[in-house]
Amino acid sequence: MTAAAIVPSLLALVIAALMSALITWTSRPLLQRYALARPNARSSHRMPTPQGAGIAVISATLVVGLAWAVWANVAIPPALVVATVVIALVGFADDIVSLPVLVRLVLQAACVGAVVFTAPDDARIVPALPLALERGLIVFAGIWFVNLVNFMDGLDLMTVAEVVPVTAALALFGLLGELSWPAVLIATALCGAMFGFAPFNKPVAKVFLGDVGSLPIGLLLGWCLLELAWRGEPAAALLLPAYYLADSTITLFRRIARREQFWSAHRSHFYQRATDNGFTVPRVIRDVFALNLVLAALAILTVCSGSMTLKLLALVAGAIAVAFVLQRFSRPQAS
Repeated sequence: MTAAAIVPSLLALVIAALMSALITWTSRPLLQRYALARPNARSSHRMPTPQGAGIAVISATLVVGLAWAVWANVAIPPALVVATVVIALVGFADDIVSLPVLVRLVLQAACVGAVVFTAPDDARIVPALPLALERGLIVFAGIWFVNLVNFMDGLDLMTVAEVVPVTAALALFGLLGELSWPAVLIATALCGAMFGFAPFNKPVAKVFLGDVGSLPIGLLLGWCLLELAWRGEPAAALLLPAYYLADSTITLFRRIARREQFWSAHRSHFYQRATDNGFTVPRVIRDVFALNLVLAALAILTVCSGSMTLKLLALVAGAIAVAFVLQRFSRPQAS
């Protein structure tokens, strides 16, 4: 990707934003009737709110990304497109009728596996590992990533605060020639689609993404990060989603240690505890967004630097920044 691609990139971003906003706006009455999320003891919202705006986000992302790919003569992996549609349908079904956990996991594993195992054999992160073992580990990590994006979609604008900085950084990596064109197309379109969704999701949200949005967003974002790692930038691929990874993974292990039903809905994520500890929703979102900007800056530093020492220092700095925010969220705020 060169500087000449900046204009079409911005155009794609704007078109995806407008398409996402238009579909969200026109579909709200239908979602209000058939896909209403009613508050419960574990919810962060207090009023019944329609969910399913992920249909708009994913539609805009795929339509703009694929159209751009045709114009630029770039091939987006068919397995990724099909898997995204399938996992969105799984999420939509779960939004409406609540699928059993095992059914969801099997279908998610099939979608992630289809994307990973159809990748070229020379796409490697750790060449010393047997290919089958590495791909198996990536599938496992991919299933977790898809679900953690879903788990973290529990506050107004939370997913926007995560996805926009990450996808913007990925688009910049494309400009620097450090990311494949297909991943740049998807990341740019997804960034635009999230911008279009944001006005409807700002506190107090008029509509939620739903699983139909959070699950395929996790798949697309995870694939873009995997592409970055395959291009020799695993440090950047870890830094960009570091807050989501830390919050979800620490929470998971805590729940397992307490012998809780870790697969069931709960309010023990750090960002959820923050609202219980006196943080307002806008303040939590501002803190998460600011942290993600810091992580994106560190990721860019690792990509621009050829020094392994600097990459390690960036990873340490990112871990410290994430730990600082998690600790803040864990403590009650003075009144």
